[in-house]
Amino acid sequence: MEFGSFVEFHRREGSSFADAFQESFDHIEQAESLGLDGVWLSESHFNPGRSVLSSPHSIAAAIAARTKRLKIGTAVSILPLGNPLRMAEETATIDQISQGRFQFGVGRSGLPGSYEGYGMSYAESRERFFEYLEIIVKAWTQERFSHQGNYFSYNDVCLVPKPLQSPHPPVRIAATTSDTFPIIAKMGFPIFIGVRSLGLDAVAEQVADYKQAWKDAGHPGPVDISIRIPVYVADTKEHAIAEAEDSFMRQFRRLGGQLSASATRVGSVASEARSERGQQLADLTWQNVMGSKALVGTSEMVIEQLHHLKETLHFSGVVAELNAGELIPREKIARSLRLFCEEVAPAFS
Repeated sequence: MEFGSFVEFHRREGSSFADAFQESFDHIEQAESLGLDGVWLSESHFNPGRSVLSSPHSIAAAIAARTKRLKIGTAVSILPLGNPLRMAEETATIDQISQGRFQFGVGRSGLPGSYEGYGMSYAESRERFFEYLEIIVKAWTQERFSHQGNYFSYNDVCLVPKPLQSPHPPVRIAATTSDTFPIIAKMGFPIFIGVRSLGLDAVAEQVADYKQAWKDAGHPGPVDISIRIPVYVADTKEHAIAEAEDSFMRQFRRLGGQLSASATRVGSVASEARSERGQQLADLTWQNVMGSKALVGTSEMVIEQLHHLKETLHFSGVVAELNAGELIPREKIARSLRLFCEEVAPAFS
């Protein structure tokens, strides 16, 4: 099983933009030195109090220059906010300069705020997403290509450079809504899953649908599923619980508020689902979160919690949110990362 760290380049209250960049680069340097498999970069726009990571491809290139071994992924690049051909160029370049360490995690975002800031229609995001992904794969894999679509048209274009990895960097799609799981499986792409806004049983059903659709499509090999989940490891149970609770619960409450606030802006069917998920998050207690929606405790406790989740959701990779909610001091995140790499990950090797 592969283990990675989800890096948001969060900005602490009262800190500068420069402080935010330095803290996350220090975290990535530690991850490289401890032997973590990879780092995964978020994409965040118009939120100065939370994150400075509006340009994940620029940051991925910087990480490629600073490291030798770490895999570098996006979690996720929001495809509809960019130009697909430009994105194909940028990601192929990252793959070249990282010597094949780039992994392309993609999605369309579950919240409309970034689209509104860019003056784009969130209602078009799903259709745009699939067309953009088609263009990027064509550009990577064909010497020259043409495309006639609803949003973009290209005639006899040659992408330069092509990616180093053949046929292209791994593509992993964030799956949230139940109807997208079989669609992605039929396309043959690995997925990201999460357990923040749905119960474990509901996510298990989604995973089962994905696995069945994968099998029905005749794809070779097993499915490839990565879970993104808050993780905090400490030397004692008491320290882990006390140090993670406020920060992790802040994230769940914030997401619940965002889903509820966005419900009136995304269409009637989506609104009902968003309102329900937002209310479920608002009703969560710390007892509901520990062990099922977040992995918290000593190394032994986190290993046990992870085994239980793996038996239910059948994932092959973990992307750990080590500072979900952005309130945990950096020295404690560093300790959690060290324990995660030195004691938790080896239990699954």
